[in-house]
Amino acid sequence: MIRKIVLPVIFALLAYGFWISPDFKEISAGVSIFLFGMIALEEGFRAFTGGLLENILRRTTDKLWKSLSFGIVTTTLMQSSSLVSVITISFLSAGLIGLAAGIGIIFGANLGTTTGAWLVAGLGLKVKISAYAMPMLVFGVILIFQKSRSMKGLGYILAGLGFLFLGIHHMKEGFESFRETIDLVAYAVPGFAGLMLFSLIGVAATVIMQSSHATLVLIITALAAQQITYENALALAIGANIGTTITAIIGSMSANIEGKRLAAAHLVFNLVTGLVAILAINQLVIVVDYLSEVGGIAADDYTLKLAVFHTIFNLLGIVLMIPFINRLVTLLNRLFVTEVVDVVQPLYLNDAALEFPEAVFESVRKETEHLYDNAFEVMAQGINLRPGDILSDQDLDELVQRPGKAVPFDIDVEYERKVKVLYSAIIEYISRSQLTMPSEFSEQLYNLRQSARNIVEALKDIKHLQKNLSQYITSDNANIRREYNIIRAQLAKVLRKLDRVRQQDEGEKTVLTLDSLKLKMKKHDATINGMLDKLIREKLISAQMATSLMNDSSYAHDVARNLIDMGTVLFSEHDPMYSDAERMVALDDDDIDELIRDEAE
Repeated sequence: MIRKIVLPVIFALLAYGFWISPDFKEISAGVSIFLFGMIALEEGFRAFTGGLLENILRRTTDKLWKSLSFGIVTTTLMQSSSLVSVITISFLSAGLIGLAAGIGIIFGANLGTTTGAWLVAGLGLKVKISAYAMPMLVFGVILIFQKSRSMKGLGYILAGLGFLFLGIHHMKEGFESFRETIDLVAYAVPGFAGLMLFSLIGVAATVIMQSSHATLVLIITALAAQQITYENALALAIGANIGTTITAIIGSMSANIEGKRLAAAHLVFNLVTGLVAILAINQLVIVVDYLSEVGGIAADDYTLKLAVFHTIFNLLGIVLMIPFINRLVTLLNRLFVTEVVDVVQPLYLNDAALEFPEAVFESVRKETEHLYDNAFEVMAQGINLRPGDILSDQDLDELVQRPGKAVPFDIDVEYERKVKVLYSAIIEYISRSQLTMPSEFSEQLYNLRQSARNIVEALKDIKHLQKNLSQYITSDNANIRREYNIIRAQLAKVLRKLDRVRQQDEGEKTVLTLDSLKLKMKKHDATINGMLDKLIREKLISAQMATSLMNDSSYAHDVARNLIDMGTVLFSEHDPMYSDAERMVALDDDDIDELIRDEAE
């Protein structure tokens, strides 16, 4: 209801402003052009997020100072803390980075936004930047129409910068013309009341424009045209800093619990920083005056002094909050708790990651691992073993021989509760992401989808053999009991080996290890067939037992094959280029058969 009212009210106010003042039209057009430039700039940088930015993000966030540096540098380059926030939320939701690293990036991004104030105050108002805007727009638009994704991205960046410069020019011209008809300084409010009022105006302006950078440019151009006082400009800057958290909050709505924790951390940081700046405003102004004098900034150059102020209070916020990051992480983990539900829900799939190919790939990979973890528990109990025993160092051949009862276990119920929802979510998420996915990632996602299917098929085969297995492992016939225990032991060995492969460090021979496992399973299948013939010949088992054993041996072989195929994709090198190379050297069924024939000869 509120949304339906707000937009018409904004339109009505703008229309009234356009009617009473042509200068207001130029200022509004400048803001619009500037915001459109930011959208184009973000679109341009998104074209380069298919691997490079993501790889840098993963490799430069293992320490807090690296996370801070990443936030500062990327925001300085892209001039958009909003894009950095969205990327960070996406990667945090995908599990690529931890919450502490994400908080560090957000802190750094806040400081990175201050470079925009410096550029506008130091260059944009002192040089006729509209002259640079036109060539950028021309070259940018030409490049946008190229087929190459990187060329198109570069075109959006150039056009975005051109629109930014043009927007600043129109805001500056609008405020200077506006001064001739009305003096907004007459509406200045001094003292603490003015500080609070203009801080709230700064918050509201940033929430409406969805960009603290645009709000700052508007403040600086208005200050340069002497349409607002220096003191009120400082308050507006504080409000803009607080208002920018709305972008992170909106971005977290489609994210998982980790994304919501990061948005809350962003809000806490900006609120604390803003509160400190308000309470210590007089002391900060003294520091700004001192640093400005040392730096050679003129006493009446209020636009550059505003940039100094903006940098100082953001830096002060970081210094104050860094010692409390771990406590903040602990607090957020307590406040935002994952709901305990009877049916297992996806942990890593979220709409926030859909715009970034590597975040999508990592989200799906982690969710497929989550699917495997749940299916592993069901499969372990399906062969009448405890998951902990399979993952332990116990001798599995001895473990399955221990006498005991078959524990009743309904695989269908557990499948519905722990597996089906996850599998469906993975398939649906991959289908949605394929629309905008580069070809190299599309193939990787197809392989992950096949891995998820392998997991489900393995679980269904476990279900097929469970009925006979539960009956015969407690049979009085020692021969059939032994054969079914051998099946249990072999499947448990496959599950254990997959866990060992999963725990290996990157660079170890994952595919070769799994090839060795394929070879063992093929040999075991041949051995079981030979043993089956002997048992039937010597009438050690009944015809019904023989039929069951033959079918269940086939199911067990299919379980092992599906799990090994899954492990070859899911637990191999995560880099798409290296994982393709690994699969190229992997042995297929024909290679396995040829090796067995060579050994037999």
